[in-house]
Amino acid sequence: MPKLEKLLFTRSVRVPTKNTVRKLITFKTGRSYKRCLKRLRVKGIKPYKRLPNLRTLGCHFDKRRSWKVIARHPEVKRVESDARIRVHLYQKHRQTAGQKKVQALSSCPPELTWNICRVKANEAWARTTGSSIKVAIIDTGIAEHPNLKIAGGVNTIRGGSYADDNGHGTHVAGITAGKGLDGVKGVAPDVELYAIKALDSQGGGYVSSIIAGVDWCIRNKMNVINMSFGLVGSSVSKALRDVITKAYNQGIVIVASAGNSGTEDNGMIDAPASFPETMAIAATNRANEVTNFSSRGTGIDLAAPGEQIRSTWLNGGYMTLSGTSMSSPHAAGGVALLLSRQPNLSPSQVAELLRSWALPLPTETEDEQGAGLLLLDRV
Repeated sequence: MPKLEKLLFTRSVRVPTKNTVRKLITFKTGRSYKRCLKRLRVKGIKPYKRLPNLRTLGCHFDKRRSWKVIARHPEVKRVESDARIRVHLYQKHRQTAGQKKVQALSSCPPELTWNICRVKANEAWARTTGSSIKVAIIDTGIAEHPNLKIAGGVNTIRGGSYADDNGHGTHVAGITAGKGLDGVKGVAPDVELYAIKALDSQGGGYVSSIIAGVDWCIRNKMNVINMSFGLVGSSVSKALRDVITKAYNQGIVIVASAGNSGTEDNGMIDAPASFPETMAIAATNRANEVTNFSSRGTGIDLAAPGEQIRSTWLNGGYMTLSGTSMSSPHAAGGVALLLSRQPNLSPSQVAELLRSWALPLPTETEDEQGAGLLLLDRV
């Protein structure tokens, strides 16, 4: 069989064109990874993604030439497409005057949003507000905002700033960690908040940037990761599953949104929420019903508010949004509250405890709500 580095060189191209595809090549050994990377550099080819800890390169392949001979090479663990990712945003809203008010929110203090009271996060704050817990938001980045304190972060698309140029990541961050200005306080306002910009200004991107983000979280010892996005269509990614499993085995709790496909996907929730190593979160409304857009299927752990959620936005502003993207950061904040009280819990123990505290919703099935509505008053 030809040398691996020669095969890789003959299939790779310097710049992407209409005749190229993005492929992730994972090597069995670090030695093979380094040797192939060196050969590509000598030939003037720069992989668009280099993940040395995972022994993975992202290369543009000429789709007119077969890459399967590389996948069959004994030094290669796997070759897969660099799948597309999208945020789980369903809709932007403006509050209407005649909006139905149910589940009497009169007990909710006026300085808090309805969703924070609904999961009873405020009833845990006398005991903990999440301090010392590192929460990473893998998303479109996080913008500077007077209601957010960002501890650090990284841009895994192409380096540079992790500032948000879409708004989605900033909104998600406010649900988890808003400080309480302007009536927007997050579930765990005192966590250490980290921005991992892996999605672009349109709220999309590639799985390779997500994988790089999870790898950064492992190396920087994050405690919780929020993922408010999913693979597009029927795409799969074993490389993403591998790095999430690695993070899970390192003790990181990973929370993911279930998806916004409603009943369309025949009982399937999106990856990475569908992975057993993640906590999959569905979306509820003010009536404590699972929303019509929330994906249904085996693997949902919990439900949390995801319709008409007001949170932080670009330029120091605020926005009301809906989607399972909004439900997931409630659970990520809840995990942070729990870990700040019981830091030695494993990811499986965290999930088991939160499920045991959930409120089963009588009108919903397990495939719609998991164990029920997230409740944090017992943290």
